[in-house]
Amino acid sequence: MNIRLTPALEKFVKQRVASGLYNNASEVIREALRHEVERADFEMLKAGTASGFSQLRAGRAVPYDMPGLKRKAVRNSKSGRTINPLVAP
Repeated sequence: MNIRLTPALEKFVKQRVASGLYNNASEVIREALRHEVERADFEMLKAGTASGFSQLRAGRAVPYDMPGLKRKAVRNSKSGRTINPLVAP
């Protein structure tokens, strides 16, 4: 895979390699992409948490039913749907 960087980004990558923190440009890019994945995961978690608190404030909370969630996971699995490993029996 080849990528093209703006001159400013290319300069940044070269500076990182020159600093000795990285052996080459690929390491810099991989690290940046790992950070982006972590940031995206955090943003998704933050949005889900905000949605959950909003539902709680609106009185739309339901009791946690682990046996019911496991039954649903089994039904979904039998129908070919992907199940959440946290509730798999």
